[in-house]
Amino acid sequence: MNPVTSAGRTSVDTGASAELELVDKFCYLGDMLSVHGDADAAVEARIRIGWNKFRQLVPLLTNKGVSLIMRGRLYSSCVRSSMLHGSETWPVRKENVVALQRAEMRMVRWMCGVKLKDRLPSKELRERLGVDDTALVLQQNRLR
Repeated sequence: MNPVTSAGRTSVDTGASAELELVDKFCYLGDMLSVHGDADAAVEARIRIGWNKFRQLVPLLTNKGVSLIMRGRLYSSCVRSSMLHGSETWPVRKENVVALQRAEMRMVRWMCGVKLKDRLPSKELRERLGVDDTALVLQQNRLR
């Protein structure tokens, strides 16, 4: 039984004049923490942040006048770094890695101007941009 969510309480009396609300997840220093201790909330928040950063940079990331390698470098340094910020401390599960990979491949296809129905392998598209697989980068970050 989790003491934070037990007994149907919605707040905690601190003894002072303030009463604190009990929540299942909250943002602390830019990272989402959850009562369950998993990384699901953090991964969802980071994917959302990555998409926001991607949308800000769409004019550059999809510009045909910019080489694919330069687009890949811009993606890696701005979008991916914001998506994987703090991932060194996440207790990552396979579902989390798959969600990150799925979001990244949508962005990679958009940058390359390729549709899903074109059936090009993910590995080939990542090679065009010169970016590594998210699972590999996640593992390298954890081992660093």
